[in-house]
Amino acid sequence: MVKIELAPLNIPFNRHLQTAIVLQWVFCFLFGAQYCFCVYIVIVLNGYWHVAALYAMWLYLDWDTPQAGGRRSDWVRHWTVWKHFGDYFPIHLIKTCDLDPERNYLMGFHPHGILVAGAEYTGFQELYPGMTPYLHTLSIWFGFPFFREYLMSSGVVSCSKKSLTHVLSQKGGGNVSITVIGGTAESLEARPGSLILEALNRKGFVKIALRCGAHLVPVFSFGENDLFNQLKNPKGSLVRTIQEGMRKTLGFSLPLFHARGVFQYSLGFMPFRQPIYTIVGEPIVVEKNVSPSSAEVDRLHGCYLEALAKLFEQHKAEYRILEHQHLIFT
Repeated sequence: MVKIELAPLNIPFNRHLQTAIVLQWVFCFLFGAQYCFCVYIVIVLNGYWHVAALYAMWLYLDWDTPQAGGRRSDWVRHWTVWKHFGDYFPIHLIKTCDLDPERNYLMGFHPHGILVAGAEYTGFQELYPGMTPYLHTLSIWFGFPFFREYLMSSGVVSCSKKSLTHVLSQKGGGNVSITVIGGTAESLEARPGSLILEALNRKGFVKIALRCGAHLVPVFSFGENDLFNQLKNPKGSLVRTIQEGMRKTLGFSLPLFHARGVFQYSLGFMPFRQPIYTIVGEPIVVEKNVSPSSAEVDRLHGCYLEALAKLFEQHKAEYRILEHQHLIFT
């Protein structure tokens, strides 16, 4: 039996508000696409087929927009709710140096965690004026009606090669592609204390950076893996085999996670209130090379992993990581 620890009711209103906003975020992450698809079906079944047909036409004409910079809305991105979202954990974005707004950058975000909370709504543009961030996610989500509009309005775009190349090839600079290098495969290792990163065979982002001449920036989010517990799924287990099969078939996996609830602290799908410290490292200068060789890609990939490990080692003591603990690249 799990002992249920109830949350006190006499807490400040702003904490209740933070919880409600994060609950909405978790719901959108887990069920938003399916919910929006069901809404579309309801529209069709209730006789509003002309509305559904118009949207289907719009979807066809607008299909490539998530791969062409999206359709961000500054109004949506500046909603006050996002500040409350960040304050729930809270999330801290820490820069180690300035970025040149006349250059384009590809930021590799680590680790994936369960829901990539540390990459969301961190006040990026306040810390890096003149820079426009694009968070890249799985292309599959942009096939769901209405949900795709919600994602793009908040500055989220596809993680396809075409999408990354579009953002990083823009003249004038000032564009930042933020991509979670480990992908959903890494989410299967996300649990408190885990330092396992899916990185050794992830070289596509390096090749794109070379072809576009975009500087590489390692980013490590301390606390990202501490937000949820996950059911044990060692490699070779039945659970892991099913998860890996799902990832290879559908393009994403399903971590069996749990943390706290809305009104109690013992069990649920709400993340723990654990602080997140997202450290943005120094850029690695990349010279444009439209046809990089395998050796050149490997060399830059090695430099990137070395810079990421160095960033982690420089800051780990500040965030309760023991001296003998190091990143594990797989």
